[in-house]
Amino acid sequence: MITTTPARAAAARHGAARRALSDTGTLLNRGLKRLARYPSMLIMMVGLPVLFLLMFVYVFGGMLGAQLGGTGGTAAYLQYVVPGIVLMAVGSGGAGTAIYIAMDMRQGIAARLATMDVSRAAILTAHALVSVVQALLATIAVGVVAVLLGFRPTGGVTGVLGALAVVAGIAFAITWLCLALGIISDTVETASNLPMPLSFLPFLSSGFVPTDTMPGWLRVVAEYQPFTPFIETVRGLLMGTGTGDYGLQSLIWVLVVTGIGMVWSLSKYSASQSR
Repeated sequence: MITTTPARAAAARHGAARRALSDTGTLLNRGLKRLARYPSMLIMMVGLPVLFLLMFVYVFGGMLGAQLGGTGGTAAYLQYVVPGIVLMAVGSGGAGTAIYIAMDMRQGIAARLATMDVSRAAILTAHALVSVVQALLATIAVGVVAVLLGFRPTGGVTGVLGALAVVAGIAFAITWLCLALGIISDTVETASNLPMPLSFLPFLSSGFVPTDTMPGWLRVVAEYQPFTPFIETVRGLLMGTGTGDYGLQSLIWVLVVTGIGMVWSLSKYSASQSR
């Protein structure tokens, strides 16, 4: 009878973790190459937030900026709205992740990977990391255009790097939720539609106007949904005003959404491959 010693079990776990890490790297490389090979999705996910930035600043900025106090105007609104645009890009990017995993499921890629010695967790983690890269590219694009328009992140380099780290964490969390939505979708078209509420939540937050200017019922919605603490945390880091309680709220939301998304997506993916 073969017995498993603690040392042997630990070595097996270490080997499995190393294999999963290697598989994640290989599949991440595949995902990045697909972004480069089919740039239309990337262009849309990066270009659309830039267009929204230009629209909100130049169409609504004069009026909305006057409500912010100080000198008001377009310049004041530009300083305010950039974090909202960034998080809108992150929320919208989830649709791309759902589409990609749905394509893998419907085109037989997932079935082929299931016949190989590939970690299932690595397959989904690679998708999540590709989405994080895409979110950071959109964030950088918005930031560059915003700076050209006159945006100045008074939080300095440390604040900018901190904001990028927070955006990466938020994107990672949202991506796991979108992976589950893509896996349960019957078609690619359904996968593109199910994450749509995530694109609208930033509009019902403090991203574009302060919550205290909203009607009472809408203020409750805005203050108790995840995108308001996300946006206020990024805003506090960029502007050097501090994150207050929003930083802790953001961390809790990221952990909760990541946990739910991971459990849901991994269970649904495993079930789909065991049929």
